[in-house]
Amino acid sequence: MKVNLMSQVGIQYLFMRGGTSRGPYFNRADLPQDLETLEKVLVSIIGSGHSLNIDGIGGGNAVTTKVAMLSTSDDNWADIDYFFAQVSVEDGTVDFKPTCGNILSAVGAASLEMGLHPISEGETEIKIRAVNTGAKIVAKVSTPNSEITYSGYTEIDGVPGVAARVELNFMEVAGSSTGLFLPTGNLIDEIDGINVTCMDVAMPMVIARASDFGLNGNESCNELDLNRDFFKKMEKIRIKAGILMGMGDCSKSVTPKFGLLAKASQGGTIAARYFMPWTTHPTMAVTGSQCLASCSLTPGTIAQGLLPTPKSCPTPVILEHPMGQMEVMVDYDLNDEGFFHKSAGIVRTCRKLAQGTVFIPKEIWPV
Repeated sequence: MKVNLMSQVGIQYLFMRGGTSRGPYFNRADLPQDLETLEKVLVSIIGSGHSLNIDGIGGGNAVTTKVAMLSTSDDNWADIDYFFAQVSVEDGTVDFKPTCGNILSAVGAASLEMGLHPISEGETEIKIRAVNTGAKIVAKVSTPNSEITYSGYTEIDGVPGVAARVELNFMEVAGSSTGLFLPTGNLIDEIDGINVTCMDVAMPMVIARASDFGLNGNESCNELDLNRDFFKKMEKIRIKAGILMGMGDCSKSVTPKFGLLAKASQGGTIAARYFMPWTTHPTMAVTGSQCLASCSLTPGTIAQGLLPTPKSCPTPVILEHPMGQMEVMVDYDLNDEGFFHKSAGIVRTCRKLAQGTVFIPKEIWPV
């Protein structure tokens, strides 16, 4: 629903935390359909162009300048279409290429709040299509007495307190962006003297060993963000890898993302750091976690030797990140022909923070 005032346009929205990210959730029908106008509207809503997003509702960090746009799906499999936008903090730009698994964590609840999907007794299962990548996800939301609840007993690292459990099962996400599990066709590529694995599982990524950059893999976000020499080297590799992956010039795109792996030291399976890509993720991306976990389980990648050989399948992979751990349950086939990703399961939480109307100047969208 849109509200027209003399000098501003109001758009109804939900403001929600999904996993370890947060942002506005809109009904897609309430926003411009053409991407050029949509980009201008989202930049204004978030307040992109200022480090604090002072003239919008963004939070001055890439995990708080994300937008979800929802609609009922015309896909034969899906119930809900989830269209994601990553709005930059300072550049006044929007990237529609990637998707976001943390924001996805609240898509099920938001679709129920908006009346886009019926509520079931006890638990509601919602089939979601990630429009940006085509990925298919089954979300299970707690709905006791056929009501949405955000109260529960599930804790995730990076979020204070406890909340209701949200189960996400990602289907057919191998090659979801590039069409190939290994976009370069190789388990390892050497770029600027660094061995990397270029992999596409839920998120196209360039993955390297932390030790090859002179790091131990347990650095804090602040330590990494202050290491500008590392970021300069990483960005050069990321851009060259994007070309090898068939993604073209990625210098102004947030994909492919970059990840580092190292031996675990905090009781997990493997230590991981994820980059967005120009800053360090404070915890771990849901999509990126699947790619990093799959890389860890695939023989012959840069991860080989960093973790014990798994003894069962599906295999739980516990990723150590800057604020704790995230567990990814990976189901796959491994035979003489290689590693074949089937699905990945993750538990997250979400919460509705606010609901109302956000306003933008009418000259941006003169409806």
